[in-house]
Amino acid sequence: MSLPEVLLWNLLRKKPGGVKFRRQHPVGPYVIDFYCPSAKLGFEIDGSAHDMGDRPEKDAERDTWLAGQGIEIVRIPASAVLKSDVEVAAAILRRCGGLG
Repeated sequence: MSLPEVLLWNLLRKKPGGVKFRRQHPVGPYVIDFYCPSAKLGFEIDGSAHDMGDRPEKDAERDTWLAGQGIEIVRIPASAVLKSDVEVAAAILRRCGGLG
């Protein structure tokens, strides 16, 4: 896991607000950085490499495939996590129906 992922996992792994998260959750041929089963939401922490080359197209294909499985993907810039992991964790929790 990258540093932003480790920082975020330290906040999400304790089931904040009673919301359970999984890290590195496999779904078909993909692995989701963080997954909230109760909300069917996946969270991807994207570094700058996701803006280069064919990555945007591959990410879009991946997100479409996961949507077909009933999982919505929310992409979060790694820089946002590094700036304030607590704020990002709170936003994730709110998105999952918790009290963040």
